[in-house]
Amino acid sequence: MDGVYTADPEKDPKAVKYDRISFDEIYDKGLKVMDLTATTMCKENNLPVLVFNMDVKGNLKKVLSGEKIGTLVHP
Repeated sequence: MDGVYTADPEKDPKAVKYDRISFDEIYDKGLKVMDLTATTMCKENNLPVLVFNMDVKGNLKKVLSGEKIGTLVHP
């Protein structure tokens, strides 16, 4: 998965990727981004999470160089 979507893009062709989304929005919309415990811990500790596809060659380099890819999940 290369980010957080409005729905499962494999099941819903109309799913749209978020560039940014808050932890509260994830809870409110019932999105399954990561384990609920991990999501809660990140929110409580003000830790942003960048959701991107690590399997794509060069993506980690893009992230480290500041390129905007994936979805930023913020407190």
